[in-house]
Amino acid sequence: MKIKMVGAAALFTLMVGVLLFGTACAKKKNSGLKVGISKIVSHPALDAVESGILDKLNASGRIFEFDLQNANGDVNTAAQIAAQFQNERVDVAVGIATPTAIALANNIKDTPVVFAAITDPLGAGLVDTVEHGKNNVTGVSDAITIISHLKIYKDIVNLKTLGYVYTSSEDNSISSLGDVRSACAELGLELVVQAITNSSELAQAAESIIGRVDGVYITNDNTIFSALPSLIQVCRNAKKPLFSCDVTSVLEGGALIALGWNYYNIGQAAGDVIIQILDGKKPAEIPVRFLDPFTESDFLLDLDEAERCGIKIPERYLNQANRIFQNGKLTEK
Repeated sequence: MKIKMVGAAALFTLMVGVLLFGTACAKKKNSGLKVGISKIVSHPALDAVESGILDKLNASGRIFEFDLQNANGDVNTAAQIAAQFQNERVDVAVGIATPTAIALANNIKDTPVVFAAITDPLGAGLVDTVEHGKNNVTGVSDAITIISHLKIYKDIVNLKTLGYVYTSSEDNSISSLGDVRSACAELGLELVVQAITNSSELAQAAESIIGRVDGVYITNDNTIFSALPSLIQVCRNAKKPLFSCDVTSVLEGGALIALGWNYYNIGQAAGDVIIQILDGKKPAEIPVRFLDPFTESDFLLDLDEAERCGIKIPERYLNQANRIFQNGKLTEK
C-alpha cells in the first residue's frame, strides 16, 4: 500500500510537471517576440507606417514586446539604435525610411531585417533584386511613378518651370531627383533644383527658388516632411502651388495636390512581411512588396490653396480625388 501511495504521488508530481512545462512552452511560443522598430524621424507619414505595423502585429494573435526608436534625423543615432537592437537580440528589426534600414542591414546579420517606406531598395543596396530579399533583409517599397504625377500637375497648373527641393544626404531623395530630371525632360519642363542638408535650411532654400518657378514639388524626403510647415508658408506667401507625393503630411492643408501612398497601408504591408517571417519564411524568400497604385494610394486636392493661387481644378480631377480639402476642412470620399 505504501509503495502504491508513493507511486501515485510520483505520478501526480510528474503530471503537474508536464502541465507546467507545457504551459511554459506555450507561453514561450506565444510571447517573448521582441520587435525593434527604428524610424529616421517623426512626421505624419512615418508615424503612420509605424502605426500600421503595430496594428497589424497586434491583430495577429501573438503577444509582442516593441522597442520603438526615433533617430531624430541623425544617421549616427540610427547606427547606435541598430547596435542596440543587435545587443538586445530582437526577433525582428524594422527600419522605417532608408537611413535606418541601411543602418540595420549593415549592423545586423543574423536576425531578420524588414524595411518599410524605402523608395529605392536596390539603389540603397538593401536587395539585389525586387524578386526576393537579400540574406536576412526584405521589406516594402514606397516607390512612386513621378512622371504620372508631373503630367497631372502640368495639366492642372500649366507648368513651365518646376522647383524641386531635396535633402542631399538622403539616398531616396537623390534617387528621386534622377527620376524628376528624366520626367521633366520628357514633358518639356524646366527644372530648378535646390538641395538642403538639414531641416533648418528648408525655408531659405525655398525662398531662393520660389520666384523662378511655377510650383514646387517634393518627393519622399523625410527631412523635408519633418519641417514641411516652413515650405508651405513660403509657397503661400508667393501664391505658388506646392505638389507633394505624401498625402499624410498635408491632411490639414498646404499642398495644392498630394498624390501618393497611404502610409498606414505601407505599415500594414510591412506587418504582413513580419508575420510571414515569424511563420517560418526566410527573408531571402520574400519579394519586395509594392503597393497597388489603384487601391492603396490617395489623391488629395486642396481647394483653399487652388483659390489662393488663382487655379481652377478641372472637374475630372475633382471626381478622381478621394480627399478634398476646402474651407479648412478635409472631406473623404
